[in-house]
Amino acid sequence: MREVEYRIEHDSMGDMKVPADRLWGAQTQRSHENFEIGVGIETMPAEIIHAFGVLKKAAAITNHTLCPEKLTAEKLTAIAAACDEVMAGELNDHFPLVVWQTGSGTQSNMNANEVIANRGNQILGKPLLHPNDDANMSQSSNDTFPTAMHIAAVLILEDKLIPAVEELIATFRRLEEENEGVVKSGRTHLQDATPITFPQEISGWRSNLEKDVELIRRSIDPLRALALGGTAVGTGLNAPKGFDVGVAAEVSNITGKPFVTAANKFHALTSKDELVFAHGALKALACDMMKIANDVRWLASGPRNGLGEIFIPENEPGSSIMPGKVNPTQCEAVTMVAVQVMGNDVAVGMAASQGNFELNVFMPVCIYNFLQSARLLAEAIASFNKNCAVGIRANREQMHHNLHNSLMLVTALNPYIGYENAAETAKKAFEDNISLKEACVELGFLTAEKFDAIFHPEEMV
Repeated sequence: MREVEYRIEHDSMGDMKVPADRLWGAQTQRSHENFEIGVGIETMPAEIIHAFGVLKKAAAITNHTLCPEKLTAEKLTAIAAACDEVMAGELNDHFPLVVWQTGSGTQSNMNANEVIANRGNQILGKPLLHPNDDANMSQSSNDTFPTAMHIAAVLILEDKLIPAVEELIATFRRLEEENEGVVKSGRTHLQDATPITFPQEISGWRSNLEKDVELIRRSIDPLRALALGGTAVGTGLNAPKGFDVGVAAEVSNITGKPFVTAANKFHALTSKDELVFAHGALKALACDMMKIANDVRWLASGPRNGLGEIFIPENEPGSSIMPGKVNPTQCEAVTMVAVQVMGNDVAVGMAASQGNFELNVFMPVCIYNFLQSARLLAEAIASFNKNCAVGIRANREQMHHNLHNSLMLVTALNPYIGYENAAETAKKAFEDNISLKEACVELGFLTAEKFDAIFHPEEMV
C-alpha cells in the first residue's frame, strides 16, 4: 500500500496535516477528524455541495461588481472556474464532511471555501486566493448554509421530483383512455361497494398526484428567498450595501430560476419554516403514493386467491422457496419510501423548532432529511412508473365476475323496494348463496321481469 503523503495547511488555530492529493484545508481536516460519525455514509448531500458552488460563484461576481479593488477580475476568474467544477460534481471527492457536525454547517462552508480557493490557486498557478478573505468574502456560514439549503431544495423539487410525478400522471391518463367503458366493483372499508369504472378509479390516483404537484409548486416560492447578505446574525456586517440583492440576482442567473433576497435576514437565519412547509407537501405526496401503491397491490393480489382485477409486470422471482411466486415489489419499495418520508417529516419539524436567538443550529440534519425525502420520492416514483404502472392491464373477466357477484348492486333497488327490503334481499342472497335476483323474487319484492328491467350495473357509474 502506498504511504499517504501530506502537506501542511494553516488556519487560525495552527497547522494541520492534510492529504497532499486533497483540495481541502485545515478547517475541513479538523472537522474530518473530530466528527467520525457516519463517515462515508452520511456525508453532506451532493445537492448541498452543488448549491455551495452556485452561491460562491454568485458571491464572487457580486463582490467584484461592488468591490473590484478587493475581489479583482483575476480572483473572480479563478473562483468562478473552481465553482463551475464544484457545480459539475468534478470535485465531490474533496467534500468528505458528514452531516453530523456543527449545527450551523460552518465546517461545510469552510470546506467549500478551502476547496474553491485551493483549486482556484491551482488554476492560477500561484497562491492568490484565501479561503476566508476571498471565497468567503461578504459571507458567514450562518447565511451561506441556509442559502445553500434553499437553492438545493428548489433545484431538486423543480428538476427531479416534479418531472417524475408528472410522468406517472401521464401514465395514469393513458390508462384511463385505454380502459374507457370498463366497469368494476367499487370498494369502501375493504368491502364491496357500488360500481365504478376502472378509469374513474385511476382518475382518483391521477388527481391525487396533480394536487400534490400543485402543493409542491406552492411550497417552492417561499424557498426562493435567500439568507445570503445577513452574514453572522442578520445585520449584514462586513457585506457591502446591495450585496444581498445582487447575489440573489446572480444565483438566479446561474441556476436559471428566480431567487430573491430574504426580506428579513433575522428570520432567514433562525427560522426554517419554509422547509417545514415544503416538506409537508412531500409528506402529502408520500401519503398519496402509499395509497396508490396499496391499491395497485390489492387489485393485483392473487393470482388465484386474491382480487386479481389487474395484471402488473412480473419483474423478478418473489420467493426463495416458493417456485413461480411473483410479488408486487415496486409497490413495496414505494410504501417503504413513504414510511421513510413520514419519519423524515418529524426530523425536519423537530430540527426547525430549534432556532435559538439569532441562529438555528440543526440545519445539516434538517436539509439532509429534506433532500433524502425529495430524492427517494423522485426515484421511487420513476421506478414505479417504469417497472409497474406503465404495464398495468385490466383483468376484464375478473372485474366483470366480481361486479356481478357483488351484493352491493342491491343499492340500485332502493328506489323501487326501499332500503330495508333491499337490505333483506342482500342478506338472503348472501346466506343462501343465491343471486340478488333470486332473493328479490323469492321474497316477493319484485317480479323477475321487473328486476331485469331496472337492474343494470353498468349504468350505476
